[in-house]
Parts: sequence; C-alpha cells; structure tokens
Amino acid sequence: MNDTDYMNLALELARRGMGWTSPNPMVGAVLVKDGAIIGQGWHTRYGELHAEREALKACTQSPAGATLYVTLEPCCHQGRQPPCTQAILDAGIARVVVGSDDPNPLVAGKGLNILREHGIEVVTGVCKEACDALNQVFFHFITTRRPYVVLKYAMTMDGKIATRTGASQWITGEAARRRVHEDRHRCRAIMAGVGTVLADDPLLTCRMEGGRNPIRVICDTQLRTPMDSQIVRTAKEVPTILATACPDETRRAAYESAGCRVWVLPEKNGYVDLAALMDRLGAESIDSVLLEGGGTLNWSALEQGLVQKVQAYIAPKLFGGGAAKSPVEGLGVETPAQAVHLKNTTITPLGEDFLLEGEVEYHVYRNR
Repeated sequence: MNDTDYMNLALELARRGMGWTSPNPMVGAVLVKDGAIIGQGWHTRYGELHAEREALKACTQSPAGATLYVTLEPCCHQGRQPPCTQAILDAGIARVVVGSDDPNPLVAGKGLNILREHGIEVVTGVCKEACDALNQVFFHFITTRRPYVVLKYAMTMDGKIATRTGASQWITGEAARRRVHEDRHRCRAIMAGVGTVLADDPLLTCRMEGGRNPIRVICDTQLRTPMDSQIVRTAKEVPTILATACPDETRRAAYESAGCRVWVLPEKNGYVDLAALMDRLGAESIDSVLLEGGGTLNWSALEQGLVQKVQAYIAPKLFGGGAAKSPVEGLGVETPAQAVHLKNTTITPLGEDFLLEGEVEYHVYRNR
C-alpha cells in the first residue's frame, strides 16, 4: 500500500462519524509502521477524542517512528480536547501525511508548522480533493460562521412538487426517500416554512435506523403553526425552533410551554429575515441546514445568497397543471442571463428516480 491507499482508508474511517461530529469536522487517522497498520481511529462524536488520539489509543505496538495518515491537519489548540499536535510529538511519530489543510483560524497551518519545527516530516495534499469534499460543511461554517444550506426538493419531470390539488405524497420512490433520511441525519437542522406545515403537517424527523433527528426550524412570521400539528405535539421530544417576527408574548408563551423555542427576529419584505436567522443558527453552532421549504421560502433563500447546494430529486412522472406548485417560486429572475448557476453537478440514480446535485455559484448570479 502507498500514501494514497492509506489516506483512502482514513477517509473511510472519517465517514463513520457522519452526522455525529457537528460542528466539528469528520476526521479519520491511520498509523503505519514497517509497512503494517498498527492503529486507526476516527472522530466518533462531538466532544469525544479526535481521530489522531483514537488511533494512538488503538495502537497494537509503540507508535515511535511510525507514519500517521490523517484526513485533516492536526489541531494545535485546546478545545474540548487537548491539541493533537502534542499527542503526535509525545508518541514519537516520524512522519505525518495530511489530506486537507484546516481553515480554522486557530489552526490554519500552525499545526503543520509545529510538527515541522520538531523535526517531523510532513506531507500535505494527499487525496486533497476527496478530503476537502468530506468537510464542505465544516469549511463553510468555520470561515463564515453561518450554516451550510442544502436546498432539497422532489419534483416530477415537468417540474412540479405537487399536483394542482396540492397532493405531493409520494413523488419519488423508496430509494430516494431513504437517501433523504440519510441527509436529515447528516444535517444538524431541517428548515421549512409555515406554509408547508399547514399544507402537509410534516414530522420532519430522521427515520433512518440509528440516525439522529435534526433540529427542526420553522419559518413562521406571524406564528400560525397549529398547536395540534405534529411539529408542536412532538416538540418536547425533537428540538424545535419557531423563527418569527410576531410580537405577541402570549402566543409565544403557548408554543414555549409546548416545548418549542421561539426566536423573535427582524422582518424583511413581510417575512422573517433569513440572513438574521442564519446568523442566529450559526451562533448556536448549527453548522448545516437541510432546507425542505416551499417555492417562496426556497426563492427567498436563493435570492439572499444563503444556499450553498441544491438537491433535486426527479421522478419520471408528469403532473401537468398551470397552477401546480414548482420548487422555486417568488419573483424569479427577469432574463435567462440572470439565472442562479450551479457547478460541480452530479446525477445519481436512485431506483427509478434521479438525484441531481449542484453547488450554487452566486458570483455568476450577482454580477449579471
């Protein structure tokens, strides 16, 4: 095996922490000595040991003189866990191979410099593209202090998210719905508008075996969420935030008694200011949001530059209907040249359906 092979193993280990490490990154580590793996580990959960220390703890022999493969630059500051650079130095590791540089201002090259200053050989950029892709959410959050937002919807091939009567269950099949629940597990929060709550009475939970429920965030400017909705009735079991501009303290108190957290935020164009909401979510260390809103909320988030990725689940069906809902509504752009562009697009078959994904290029949209 070579450096790439060992780093790919570290990547596999890192992915095991998916959904549990937020707002920390997913990291995997492998220790190799004399051509044999002597220890491996990953960051299992926020607040627990980092991957490097997990790998050292699992060592089957002395790590002195070994090579450490780690998907992200080792930390060099005291957080909930002590700095991994010190553990590496104490273990007598001779060589460290790194996938991604850490953009966290508390690290950002400092960890690598400490290792080099103590005579350790450091190699960077091994499987960098894959390592960077693993932690898109962390990189965005640590540099902007706002959550990474994934706009998700399911639609027919003629672009409808519901029939003309408003019926929407089910557009896609079981394989696509299973993937959605995996993403609900991955993302720290799920967001919808009160219109979706009124129309569908959704539960917005993760129904993947062994998964974690996201924090539910409902954009409800005037506090219209029904008290008997599934969202409110389960608020004491599943963390729930109602983002509102409603000044009525009595109404807010009723939701709070039911277990909801009610955030009063500024109003913008008749709705809750989404930018202010993202700032508040970021301040609470909520690093990622799966946006499962209706067309109006989706457009508002795109228009304000708050969406980083789009997931479109496309079913081989046609609903028709001029009044049938589409996934992105609002005012929209005036000309094709003003379109929101997506890059790095991929297509994944899921049963009879397809998942089309792309990253939003705001500089293209805003400069036209």
